[in-house]
Amino acid sequence: MEAPKRPYADDRSFADLLGDLVRDVSGLVRSEGRLVRAEIAEAGRSVAVGAELIAAGAILLLVALIVLVQALVVLLAEWVGPAWASLIVGVGLAAIGGLLIARGRKDMTAARLVPDRTIEQTSRDARLAREQI
Repeated sequence: MEAPKRPYADDRSFADLLGDLVRDVSGLVRSEGRLVRAEIAEAGRSVAVGAELIAAGAILLLVALIVLVQALVVLLAEWVGPAWASLIVGVGLAAIGGLLIARGRKDMTAARLVPDRTIEQTSRDARLAREQI
């Protein structure tokens, strides 16, 4: 049995060739789109698992920190009594927390979000372009 003959490019019209090209390109774009969606979904699942592991680790570290703070209170209680030990540790942690918050607020000012170097470079480029004209 003989395979059906496909017409040679010379036997086909320009419209047929253009139609085939559009069909092939659109099929390629659809295939690439499916591949991109699959890769993004896989990467998203991987990121989600990583985020869950980080959250679990952070919770365990927080629990460990609480236990260590309690151990510090118990250690100090041997010298100054339990009430004073709790007060000393609480005030110390509050001071450290307050300093961290103040530093974080300072770093989060709106002025720090302005891209000063980019603005300066763009201004120089514009000045140079005006001089060249």
